[in-house]
Amino acid sequence: MTSPELLFCAVDDFCQVFEPQWQQQLLASKQNRRCRPGSLSLSEIMTILIAFHQSHYRNFKYFYLINVRHYWRGAFPRAVSYQRFVEWMPSTLVPLCVYLQYCYGQCTGISFIDATSIKVCHNRRISQHRVFDRHAARGKTSVGWFFGFKLHLVINDRGELLNVKVTPGNTDDIESKEWVKTQSEKRL
Repeated sequence: MTSPELLFCAVDDFCQVFEPQWQQQLLASKQNRRCRPGSLSLSEIMTILIAFHQSHYRNFKYFYLINVRHYWRGAFPRAVSYQRFVEWMPSTLVPLCVYLQYCYGQCTGISFIDATSIKVCHNRRISQHRVFDRHAARGKTSVGWFFGFKLHLVINDRGELLNVKVTPGNTDDIESKEWVKTQSEKRL
């Protein structure tokens, strides 16, 4: 796991360039936005979210309360309550997606493509499931049947991420791999 300081520096460098452009785009769309800064900056929120996904914790609440509020108190002295932080999380979706693309590596000519399932419910509850009713689908992997999505990843021979695609669970892997492959080769 990367130390919070190194991770924060990388994210903050990205946010220094991204935030002014994003604010300009929001102003151009004429949507009224609150301009008062919060107690945590966008780069601090993104750092906490990325650090959670790099950690061994399976539950974000425990990660936030134990790591951020206790062990990393010096790094995040103005950390807000868990409930307030959870309210802020959706506002970081666009910056996190752009940061993911910012972190993509360069295609070296050797690429590895694989897919994994993202289950949204147990197979017994498929008929009752309503959240992703029109988006998720029943699919099959080497492990068995599932209901949800497939996450397709492409990496180069150095382990750098080249591309990502999320499809319904019933999408053929070969069809998605061709799309992901062509998108990755465009950056050669």
